[in-house]
Amino acid sequence: MENSKVKLRNKLLFTPGPLTTAPEVKEAMLTDLGSRDQAFTGIVRDVRKQLLHLAGVSADEYACVLLQGPGTFGLEAIASSAVPRDGHLLAVINGAYGTRMANIAEVHGIRTTRLSFEENEWPDVGQVRAALAADPSITHVSVVHSETTTGIVNDIESIGQAVKQSGKIYMVDAMSSFGAVPIDFERCGIDFLVSSSNKCIESVPGFTYVICRKAALEQCRGQARTVSFDLYAQWQGLERDGQFRFTPPTHAILAFHKALELFDREGGVAARAKRYGENHRTLVEGMTAMGFKTYLDSEKQGYIITSFLYPEKDFNFADFYSKLNDQGFVIYPGKLSQADCFRIGHIGQIFPDDVKRLLAAVKEIRG
Repeated sequence: MENSKVKLRNKLLFTPGPLTTAPEVKEAMLTDLGSRDQAFTGIVRDVRKQLLHLAGVSADEYACVLLQGPGTFGLEAIASSAVPRDGHLLAVINGAYGTRMANIAEVHGIRTTRLSFEENEWPDVGQVRAALAADPSITHVSVVHSETTTGIVNDIESIGQAVKQSGKIYMVDAMSSFGAVPIDFERCGIDFLVSSSNKCIESVPGFTYVICRKAALEQCRGQARTVSFDLYAQWQGLERDGQFRFTPPTHAILAFHKALELFDREGGVAARAKRYGENHRTLVEGMTAMGFKTYLDSEKQGYIITSFLYPEKDFNFADFYSKLNDQGFVIYPGKLSQADCFRIGHIGQIFPDDVKRLLAAVKEIRG
């Protein structure tokens, strides 16, 4: 019962999600709606429509499928539904999240080839082409757009063109990029793109969404290896009556609906990119001035999250994290396999002035 006496307070989340959210988004969750309520199903329909608009794709060629749970559930849905029993996945990997997709596929018994690159390097498109040419049995290719292990942003367009020229199905994990990094679905040749409610649209956790090319989604019929992650069945349910097959995260969807309104009001993808870019520049300039070094070269670094190397002397991350947390700033530990790093995100309802406050706290802690 001791924990029940702890008083919680809002903190600025310099993480890749969950994120700091706007008051209006939180307030949207104060309404209780039934899962079969016409008002709720209407909101679900509008959310799906708006996400297709945001993606810049036609409802005639693409569909948006919502699923309960975190973004990883969306990845598991496309892996376990889209790849047939005799399919073969080529997983392009340069971080922990690319590895996660391969792990998901292998758990489901999907034949998987891992094409791995260093965590601070872009995947080599020539090697992707070579892998596809060397093994015609490959049917699907997966890649992460913004690999939050490091903050590197991969060239999903060049990889996508190689995939399409080989006639394969292309699956993109755009968890922390969709809504803030421009994505041209047609030029990239994307068949399935996965993102999550608690990323660049700046809402709360609760559901994932998959934007699917209908021709590829139709092929998922009867292929699902699970009941809960059956992407085709979920789509059919939403199309039929606007309802989830299982209990939906009603409050999270209400929050997301409001977040989409704020997203449009701010100016859409271009405005989010501008603000997050300013957050990133302010952060890197300030951290560099204090002697911190980024893990990635600047040309490979995206504006979603940045990995910083541990200082060579007198640095204890647990102590550093705790002191920042006490001042109301939450950062992330590193996720690299070969270097000691910590990560600071630039997304969510944070602004350059918030970044400057974080930098002041870092300076105070580091002396």
